[in-house]
Amino acid sequence: MNYQKEVYHVSGIELHWGLEGAPRAIVRREDRIRLSVAQEAARLMYEEGVREYRDAKRKAARRFGPEKALSLGSHLPSNAEIHGELQRLIGLHEEEVLPERLLRLRCAALRLMEMLAPFEPRLVGSVLTGAVTEQSDIDLHLFAASHEEVEEFLRGKGIPYELEVVTIRHGGEFFDYPHVYLDDDGVVVECTIYPLADIRRIPKSSITGKPMERASAKKLRKLVAEGEEFDGKG
Repeated sequence: MNYQKEVYHVSGIELHWGLEGAPRAIVRREDRIRLSVAQEAARLMYEEGVREYRDAKRKAARRFGPEKALSLGSHLPSNAEIHGELQRLIGLHEEEVLPERLLRLRCAALRLMEMLAPFEPRLVGSVLTGAVTEQSDIDLHLFAASHEEVEEFLRGKGIPYELEVVTIRHGGEFFDYPHVYLDDDGVVVECTIYPLADIRRIPKSSITGKPMERASAKKLRKLVAEGEEFDGKG
């Protein structure tokens, strides 16, 4: 007697019905590769301090095969998938120390934001969302007429810094964004300087594709005082 095997595809997973009459899930090769790359990229960010999702993704992909082949189609994970794996690692290894570390970094961020008040600072990134590791830096957005204005302010206070201009492509245009790097007792502080008019233009998150979560000093002060989780507002 011949039995016909039925195969259905649901969200990248093959469901096979055999003689047993029960479905058996088989994950596609592409999904296995994507998960492996996501886990390795998260490990690189967690253990080795790789800061950018793009860099972690490329470095992880090279460990699983030719980068050109892995850069095609569905082989590479999204930033959201890597972020999810990173949060899993943090929850697995950092549960006991996370609250103290998060409070310490948020207090440092608040102190810096109060010092940089003339530039309407906004906190973004892991220190705001709570997914901090031992390698996490503090990410601030500043708003000024020019990066020279910020540099003059820092020099006036005797604060050492490094300047880097990062060119980003939006559509068919290229935009230069000055980044000022500070050191706060061993913690890297990255300040991205935007034009004054951009304070009401919220950039998209590289993780979710939605407007980026960011907080003013007032909002951060409330989070620190009340020990709250960030709610994405303000």
